[in-house]
Amino acid sequence: MIINLRHYFCVLFSTLFFVAFSQEYSISGRIVDIDDNPIEFANIVIITETEETFLKGTSTDENGFFTLIDIPSSTFHIKVSYIGYEEFKQKIVLSTDLDLKTIILNESSENLGEVTVVAIKPTITRKPDRLIFNVENTALVEGSTLSVLRNTPGIIVADNGISIKSTRATVFINNLRVQLTPSELIQLLESTPANNIKSIEVITNPPASYDADSGSVINIVMSKNLVTGYRGSIQTNYTQGVFPRYNASTSHYFKNDKVNLNLNYSYSDKKINRDQEYVVNYLDNSKNIEEIWASDVNRNTWSETHNLNLNFDYYINDKNTLSITSTGLYMPYFKYRINNNTNITDENSVLVSSFTADNLSRDNKYNIGTDIVFMHNFNNDASLSFNGHYTIYDYDRDQNVLSNFYDNNNILFNDSEFNTIANQETDIITGKIDYVLPINENSNFDAGIKYSNIKTNSDITRLDIIGGTEVLNVENTNSFNYDEKVFSGYADYSATWNKWNLNLGLRVEQTNIEGKSLTLSETNTQDYFNWFPNTSLSYQLTEDVIIDANYKRSITRPSYKDLNPFTFFINENTIVLGNPNLTPSFVDHFKVGVNFLDYFTVEWYYMNTDDAIEEFPRQDNDTNIIAYTPTNIDKTLETGLDLIFSYYPSDKWGVYAVSSTYYVKEQLNFGTDNVEQDQWSQVFILAPNLSLLKDNSLNINLSMFYSYRNLQHLTTVKGQLFSTLSVSKSILKKKGTLSLSIEDLFNKQYTYTKTQYLNQNNTGFVNSDNRFIKLGFSYKFGNTKLSTNEHTTDAEERDRLKDLN
Repeated sequence: MIINLRHYFCVLFSTLFFVAFSQEYSISGRIVDIDDNPIEFANIVIITETEETFLKGTSTDENGFFTLIDIPSSTFHIKVSYIGYEEFKQKIVLSTDLDLKTIILNESSENLGEVTVVAIKPTITRKPDRLIFNVENTALVEGSTLSVLRNTPGIIVADNGISIKSTRATVFINNLRVQLTPSELIQLLESTPANNIKSIEVITNPPASYDADSGSVINIVMSKNLVTGYRGSIQTNYTQGVFPRYNASTSHYFKNDKVNLNLNYSYSDKKINRDQEYVVNYLDNSKNIEEIWASDVNRNTWSETHNLNLNFDYYINDKNTLSITSTGLYMPYFKYRINNNTNITDENSVLVSSFTADNLSRDNKYNIGTDIVFMHNFNNDASLSFNGHYTIYDYDRDQNVLSNFYDNNNILFNDSEFNTIANQETDIITGKIDYVLPINENSNFDAGIKYSNIKTNSDITRLDIIGGTEVLNVENTNSFNYDEKVFSGYADYSATWNKWNLNLGLRVEQTNIEGKSLTLSETNTQDYFNWFPNTSLSYQLTEDVIIDANYKRSITRPSYKDLNPFTFFINENTIVLGNPNLTPSFVDHFKVGVNFLDYFTVEWYYMNTDDAIEEFPRQDNDTNIIAYTPTNIDKTLETGLDLIFSYYPSDKWGVYAVSSTYYVKEQLNFGTDNVEQDQWSQVFILAPNLSLLKDNSLNINLSMFYSYRNLQHLTTVKGQLFSTLSVSKSILKKKGTLSLSIEDLFNKQYTYTKTQYLNQNNTGFVNSDNRFIKLGFSYKFGNTKLSTNEHTTDAEERDRLKDLN
């Protein structure tokens, strides 16, 4: 111990001496192979004479040259390494600027063998609660982060979001939650280079360290290295759907011994079309059809959005790190136009009357979230981190609705017009403390606490235009204040022994909510304490057979928009209505599975959901108003059997396929009436991928997802086929990438719905402009082999920030 301490102080004293009193010099040189070809991105590092302390590092440029500056006069070792070549090492006594001229690296047959077998072929690791898709140093990382997700088993990427099978996934980067809408998330991942991705974790049973509302998680794990320097990229794409859409982004990353700095900016300009047809059969007291309202609706949205993401890490010393992360979204322009034509007929389809309704809204919003994180690492590899977060969110809407009413001879007999002005301001403050303790090589313990406070103030004013004059509509004018406090704590334990693998976790949360409708003088309060246990267990039965089982309890809280009691009028007869009496929903999820021969998995699952929150239409047969209202469904049961095949034999091709048969049952009590509906359904997934050319620079990915007729919130949804074909080609020495993607190849992605229970009888058709062609180009410059420090905020509360409509 004395010798070790003496050695430590000698090294420390020597280092401090050189830093304080020595002159600083530079080292330069050129790295080539045996044929005198320059080696780009070779790693150059210098370490102390004892070879224990890293001092400085860089990498070679495209011509093989490198320069290290600001090096004190000292004796040290310089090491040069590049994958597939033998390491070069030399002792140097530096007393002046030094030019090492040319250094030749010899090929290593042993290392090349490792690369062929391990480094280039994507591999799959299965754990009780997750699947890990290892892609580091494979051809997959030459494209975008989104293209890697398209290739990951179990992940379905569509223009409207990212899912694990049919369930919407929560996306994390390095265990930090991405707080973006589905479309914004797609945009971010598409513009982010993948050359720093180590692996993708598909977590079907997230541990207790994740927020209790994290049902299924995708965690993108980034690789790390010691090389310093600068890397940047630019990216743009053009999308042609019904209308053109544009997107451009740029990313910049800098690293030295003390600082990581990452800056990302993106801009999008979109016009999106949606066509909708729906028929409402209004019923009399005997539930016979009295009137039929058939509507043809066209909606267009124009938007311009700016996104800025800043990540800054400062390494105070070997044990302490300070990080600042800020994500900003600014939407200065959003125009929302709806043109509605409705024909009203009697039960014999004879025209009674008709009306048109034109809705024009102009919105703007900004959303800025900032995290400050301090992490301390202990000598026993334990760590303690402190996280503080603040979000400010502001949303405004100015809406005008004009309706004209015609008789059966198409003669105008009435009209109405009104304006609404709505605002929403939200502040989110959270604080977290997390402690991680490796017990030994085979077990780990971590625990933490979290506090969050969410305050939302919103108001709406309706002005009816009568005789050209604006008149306040008191019944549809309101103010709403919402205050939510959540205290939570968790503990996780994981262990591996013999053929067993175990994860145990428990999260507890105390929630206090108060919602005040100021105009109506109504107050709604909720106070509840909940336990959220989870466990995963696997057993290696034979060399080719693994049995696993897991259980998790999770929560889904209502969004702030859903709790807002305001009424938003699409037109005089179609409204969106909030529900301040919503309660959270709780899910108990069980799964048992068998994996055999590495490629095949059979899983049975059972999900019981209490008070699931769903927005669905409710027609009022007396007022002829149809209201889209979020409602708690009393009980939802789902069980199914999944057959999964994942085969990735080489870096050239792979395939993922699923056949799922499942049963859904929903129950809801409407006071005096009880509704119970059930449905058997099937899901089929086929996702092959192919890499062509000697350097795997041409990648082709196909994703097809077919869902047979199924039940969603008391509504039957007709079968749908989601399909995406994407092709990418690396060019310019793999610094550039050209990409082409086609969505909805077979034009089968539209939605048919049918609602029929009690006094509800309506059908709908929606075509959401999700059939398009997208062309893209990206270019990386600087040191493209650098790792990143990309972070996102870990505030689950921000996920529930929704626009006013």
